[in-house]
Amino acid sequence: HFISPLHLWRGDKGVRENYLILHPMLKNFIGLLFISICAYSLTLVIGGCAQISQPSGGPKDTIAPVLINAAPANLATNFTGNKIVLTFDEYIEVSNISENVLISPLQKSNPIISFKFRAVTIKFRDTLLPNTTYTIDFGKALQDLNEGNPLQDFTYTFSTGDVIDSLSLNGKVLLAESGKTDSTLTATLYRDLSDTAVQKKRPLYTAKVKADGSFSFKNLPAGQFKLYALKDGDGGKTYNAKTETFAFLDSIIDIEENTTPRTLYAYQETKAVPPPVGGTRTPAEKRLRYTTSLEAQVQDVTRPLEIIFNNSIRTFDEKSIVLLDSNRVPVANRTFTPDSTQKIWSLSTSWLQDYDYALVIPKDAVSDSAGSNLFRTDTIRFNTSKAEDYGSIVLRFKNIDLNKNPVIQFVSAETVKFSFPVTGNEWSGKMFKPGEYELRILYDTDKNGRWDPGSYATKRQPEIAITIPQKITVRANWDNELDINL
Repeated sequence: HFISPLHLWRGDKGVRENYLILHPMLKNFIGLLFISICAYSLTLVIGGCAQISQPSGGPKDTIAPVLINAAPANLATNFTGNKIVLTFDEYIEVSNISENVLISPLQKSNPIISFKFRAVTIKFRDTLLPNTTYTIDFGKALQDLNEGNPLQDFTYTFSTGDVIDSLSLNGKVLLAESGKTDSTLTATLYRDLSDTAVQKKRPLYTAKVKADGSFSFKNLPAGQFKLYALKDGDGGKTYNAKTETFAFLDSIIDIEENTTPRTLYAYQETKAVPPPVGGTRTPAEKRLRYTTSLEAQVQDVTRPLEIIFNNSIRTFDEKSIVLLDSNRVPVANRTFTPDSTQKIWSLSTSWLQDYDYALVIPKDAVSDSAGSNLFRTDTIRFNTSKAEDYGSIVLRFKNIDLNKNPVIQFVSAETVKFSFPVTGNEWSGKMFKPGEYELRILYDTDKNGRWDPGSYATKRQPEIAITIPQKITVRANWDNELDINL
């Protein structure tokens, strides 16, 4: 009863079926043989893949690149060439060169910085000054190619003279309006002591301002300098626009051993106006519309009611606009005040708590610059908040200097919502709108109740404010208290 596998594969269907029926053991054997062949083939495939794949596992590389050679060496003197090559222990890249790399003294033409494999090359395009110490501060620019581990604050220093200058100047830059910091600012030093140098010339030395507001000039020569800080709006490294964030020190600095650290207070003399979307002025809409500052048709009794139009208003007939009380009697003592754009008109009056009002605006009472009126006469009905909707606040100050005319400011979303003068070690307020507020103390030099910027033209320093670390969360119908140590 022997039939070879060749007979089985080449025979007709009947032969195969009849033989397998007569010999079930052979049927099981062929099934087991098929499974074995498949398993063996799968092993070959998996094994083959494993042989050509890269090994997995192992700790992630978290180590920053290490400098293993510099030509010429770091801190070299009598440098006469125009090229520096830095070699590291692994493949490296230099990111955001224009933002991260600072060279002092500053050059008219920035050197060419390139990288390939493990080497970084710096080629100077300007003639270097004689007997001068140069420092190249890479900031966060250097990092390994694979994992991006940065070599933080790496500097390379050399001198075209016989010695390396070793003096330094440290300091801090704070934003005068808030007391906070801005790491996009740059501190600058000038040997030219004229007042116009910062407006017409590039600085000699520059230093990055860190996240905590600190800066450090190293490898300085002895001498007299003027100190500034700048957020350079146009890349010219000069102060040439009142919208640029800027700071200046009143006095000349003598750089010597153990020079006293300095603090600068930066400001914008004029706030920058954001450009229109798309770079073009938005045309006035044909139809005149408005919204209000009401929240769920409830008016805050501590604030004016704002009417916000979509176009600037040319005519506003205040007499024809009527504010009615709950008895439909016109309210006599009310005023309208426009903002600088003529789009927001604020209605002020002595609001009664938990009271119903109606504001009637005739369609011809308001028109925009194109002469458009409202589509129809509108009546805005609303009620006012009540005392239970507000919280009370008590602030107790320690070490506050009342001689500096302090003003407490309540800030939300970087906007000062309320401000009040502080005349003692404790301040209290009632009818305060619930919410979380950041607190600032403004030292109000001119007693006008608001922060005033500086002016370099008149050498007036800005008023100084500080942000208090603790925030206050005001809850409705609650006594909210906070102790503040200045």
